[in-house]
Parts: sequence; structure tokens; C-alpha cells
Amino acid sequence: MFGKRDGLKARQQVVVAPVPPVGLLAVIAQHVEPGMSEEKQKPAKERPAAYYSLKKEIFGALLEAIDVTQLSLMEVQEARQEIRSIASDILGAKKAVISAAAQDEIVEDICNDVLGYGPLEPLLARDDIADIMVNGSDPIYIEVGGKMIQTDIRFRDNTHLLNVCQRIVSQVGRRVDESSPMCDARLPDGSRVNVIVPPLALNGPTLTIRRFKKDKLRLDQLVQFGAITPEGAELLKIIGRVRCNVLISGGTGSGKTTLLNCLTGYVDPEERIITCEDSAELQLQQPHVVRLETRPPNIEGIGEITMRQLVKNCLRMRPERIIVGEVRGPEAFDLLQAMNTGHDGSMGTLHANTPREALSRLESMITMGGFTLPSKTIREMAVSSIDIIIQAARLRDGSRRITHITEVIGLEGEVPILQDLFVYEISGEDRKGNIIGRHRSTGIIRPALWDRARYYGEEKRLTAALEAAQDI
Repeated sequence: MFGKRDGLKARQQVVVAPVPPVGLLAVIAQHVEPGMSEEKQKPAKERPAAYYSLKKEIFGALLEAIDVTQLSLMEVQEARQEIRSIASDILGAKKAVISAAAQDEIVEDICNDVLGYGPLEPLLARDDIADIMVNGSDPIYIEVGGKMIQTDIRFRDNTHLLNVCQRIVSQVGRRVDESSPMCDARLPDGSRVNVIVPPLALNGPTLTIRRFKKDKLRLDQLVQFGAITPEGAELLKIIGRVRCNVLISGGTGSGKTTLLNCLTGYVDPEERIITCEDSAELQLQQPHVVRLETRPPNIEGIGEITMRQLVKNCLRMRPERIIVGEVRGPEAFDLLQAMNTGHDGSMGTLHANTPREALSRLESMITMGGFTLPSKTIREMAVSSIDIIIQAARLRDGSRRITHITEVIGLEGEVPILQDLFVYEISGEDRKGNIIGRHRSTGIIRPALWDRARYYGEEKRLTAALEAAQDI
């Protein structure tokens, strides 16, 4: 065979204890929705040690048998077929007492180890997983339907996991090792990746993957999921069209990036948009988009490009809108300046629990960035730059809701004045632990953005959306 070394001989036959079928596909097909019974949410049964022992033997023999140079010249599918054939031959030579299903699983796992991301491959093939969490060589955890689930899938050992981590980060020109033990990266499908390895991670390499749906969500789908009402979604569409400066606030996993992607779906396709991100994950649909990504320092400690440098450079690129994937530091000052100097419709996200806290966080970021401006000056800049704050939240039952659509009105003394247009009120929970609540309008018919809506010819739709919300 093309990728097989000549002279491969059958090795000493090894008979291992019978390995029962482990039902990997059953675990992969699992889909847990909020409110499922506790019985269905129990961790899947762990694979027996004999399975991993046999797989390790087959993998070691495979590495001796294949010609890596020749294999690298093949197409992926051809190489996978070649590895599958060689692994099957080795498995047959060992005459292991093992079911046909378990044999197929071992061979497929080995193919994934050599050509893909190992045990992660079947999880990455699913579209219902929001997060994948790997804690050393322990069983992998996933989040499905807002619930945390322990799978029966795991890496062979910490070395195996570290190799996959290095493979992932090297694809975006980054590295992870003892001298650089933390790294942010992304997968080809846009999934966000964080890796932290020893000596910082005491239990072995830790890998966290934030998945994004292959089919881009729209606000209408968020309505179907209960994240917002139709009237609230119509208001968000208008906010996107009339070029309001928007700050999306929320906690980890609350859906900030998803909401930002949805909002950009209502931007005029003729506008030039420039995005700045630490690891590129935004999936804009407009034709005229320039995507920029920060760069960490190289092994000599030079060459770093920070978010602030990217945002400042955006201003020289003739942007019509600037979108910052996540505001974390002094780039907050440059984003506010961009919003306040003719780049209407700019957007960004940050971590905060309420709209008012989002403004406080912005002020803290600017102050900690070394700017010697008075607090009142920073607040004046913030309230004159930001038009709308949208608050997203992940509730304790795992559901995600847009809890506030809030206007930034101005300052009264040194206190920012905010005006809620829509809020989400929680009234309790049902017997299954699902949150009971409703979105409601605050009764404001003529908000501060009405003049902007009139300028863009959207005032009638804005009034209709707010009036319809009164009847909810």
C-alpha cells in the first residue's frame, strides 16, 4: 500500500480480555434538553481499561508500519482509508477477542488521532453542542441544551491531549508549551479555543472549545427559542438598520457573540465593516467585511499586535462600522472615540451583569489602561458615544434570554441616565426547574432613538413595534 512500509510482518499475537461494545454512537447521538429527567442526564458508562490498552498497542504498531512522508502526500480521505486498512490488518494479526463494533470504533479512533483531533472528532461533527471541555485525560464534558453532560470519551493520556492542543494552535500560527502555557485559537469552522497546559494546569492540559452553529442564527430564530419576543426582535432589527452604536453586555456563555452576529445581519450590505477580534469567531454575512485578529508575541517575545493597535489602525482603513468582538482593556477608549467621530453603527461586547455595570466596566478599562482622564470626562465620552446597551443572560436552567434593551440618555451630574425599553421579568420556575418569565415593554413609545429612526425612514416601524409591545 502507498502509505504502508514494506516488510510489515505480523507481530506476536496478543489475546486480550473481551471488550464489550461501548456504544460510542449512542453517546454521540445523545441530546439533552432543559427539563429532561435526571436519569437521562447521568454520565455515560466509562469505557473499560482493556479498550484503551488495546488501542494503545494498535496505535504504536501503526506508527511503525506507516510511511509518514508518503501518507502526507495523500488526500485526507485517501489517507484515512489507508490508515483504516493498516490498522485493521494489525488488529486482525493480534487476534484480539473483541466485538466487531468495538473493532470498528478502535480503528475509527485511531484514524481521528492521526489525521484529525482525536477523540474530539465525533463531538465536533455534532451541531447541538455549545461547549466542549477537556480536563486532562479524564472523560470529556459537553454542554447540550444548557446542561452539562459527562461523556464516555477521553484522551489516551496527557501527552495525547497535548499533541492535539499543539496541532490546533499551530494551525493559526500560535504555540503552547511550558514557556507559553496559555493560548487562544480557533478551529477552521470558527469555533473558539482556549488551551492552558502545565505548569499552570495542575491536572494536565485543559482544552475548552466554544462551538458556533454551522447555520447562522437570525433574530427570528431567537424568537422561536424564547430569547426575545417578536416585538423585541423587530426593535433590534431597527437598531441595526439605523446605525445605533451598540454595546452587548453579558456573562460567559450568555450568547453575546451570537446576538452580535444576528444584529449584523441587518446592516446595509453596501457598508464597509471592519472587525477586530482576539480569535476570529464573528460570522458576518455582508460582502464588504475586513477581518482583523490580534497576534501574541513570538518565542523571542516580540511581534505582539494588541487589540488597541488594531482598533487604532481601523480608523485609517475607511471603515463605516467597526465591530470589536470583545472589549477587554484600553481599546475601550479607542472604540468610544471611533463611535464618537463619525463611525455610527459600531458595536462591541463585554462582560458585565447589567447595563449600568457595563458602563462602569468601560470606565474601569479606560482608567486601568493608563489614561489620566477624570472619571466625569470618561463617562461623558461613554454616554455620548453609546446609544443602546443590550443585556444577555444565561439563566440557571441553562436557557439564554435578552434581559434588557436599554437606551443611554446622558448624564445627570456624574450619574449616567439609562432608559429601559424592554426587560425580562422572572416570576419563578416550574417543577422541572425551568425558569418562568416574560419579556415586557416599559411603556415608552417615543424613545431617544426615534429621531435617528426618522432620519433613516424607520420611525413608523419603530412606533408600531413599541405600540405592539404594549399589548403583550
